[in-house]
Amino acid sequence: MSRRDLSTVALPPALRTALLRAGYETIEDVNSCTQEALAKDLDIPIELTQTILSATQRPKAAPSSTQSAAALVQDSSVKYSSSCRPLDKLLNGGLKRGCVLEISGPPGTAKESIAINFAASFTKNHQRVVFVDMQNMTNPDKLRHALKEKSPLPANTQQEIKYVKIHTLPELMMFLTQLPSYSKTNPSTALLVLNSISFPFQSLTGLPNASRNAIFAQVKDALTKACATSGLTVIITTQMSTKLLTADGSPANFDTGSRAIMVPQPGPAYLPNGRTYRIILVPHTRTSGVMRLLSSPAHVQGNDRQSLGEEPYDMIAGVIQ
Repeated sequence: MSRRDLSTVALPPALRTALLRAGYETIEDVNSCTQEALAKDLDIPIELTQTILSATQRPKAAPSSTQSAAALVQDSSVKYSSSCRPLDKLLNGGLKRGCVLEISGPPGTAKESIAINFAASFTKNHQRVVFVDMQNMTNPDKLRHALKEKSPLPANTQQEIKYVKIHTLPELMMFLTQLPSYSKTNPSTALLVLNSISFPFQSLTGLPNASRNAIFAQVKDALTKACATSGLTVIITTQMSTKLLTADGSPANFDTGSRAIMVPQPGPAYLPNGRTYRIILVPHTRTSGVMRLLSSPAHVQGNDRQSLGEEPYDMIAGVIQ
């Protein structure tokens, strides 16, 4: 086991602080504990311990025959471009393997176009993509047409894209349950696009908080494991919802609220800690606006109104420049 100091491990500051306060100083200290013991010592939900273990342990599975060890090392340093200057700038040049990017914004803000740009970027590097549509926002023909406009692409680009249609939350949960076995049998799959993920989550309205939180925890666990064990990158697009606030900024309802703001739906509870970028598109006109970075793997979001940085954008012919 490694005696490497935990201060050198890429962890969210809050988790690193919790570890040090609980007396954990090295990677060996962490790896000698079970997830249950770690969660108890740090007083955190057990699903958060996966973020710590993923950062301090190397995947035990050997590289498949289609991915050499050298290729995996190279993949960890490669950044995939969104072909969108302001977004790439907020992502410090692009998105690495094993990360999650949530893109939210009102209708018409080209969220799906950005996801397709990433799909093109991965296929250019001969990586396979699974594109999941959850609200009939696209179809295989539209996806093929959009990818043809991205040039140059490999001749077999269409074979590198798997299209899946999901409309309900049970279908989504079943898909995520089967994701580990799919990744194992399709090791060249590098990108998963979950388009309009807010649509199946709408069925959670009215459920008790405990049930909602349990579902979010299952989704988070599935995405965390997929990113950590197979280096899968996940792009998520989602809509906005209205959040009511009191005059002092605390949560409110229709009776107590004095103002409303738009926030990403369904919130951050389903997203893996230590791996996720959250971007919100804020239009000022039909063809311009700003992109705001709400959180990153190194900086966990404080609330829905804070921003870690923003970049202006212009939209030309439906494409963000």
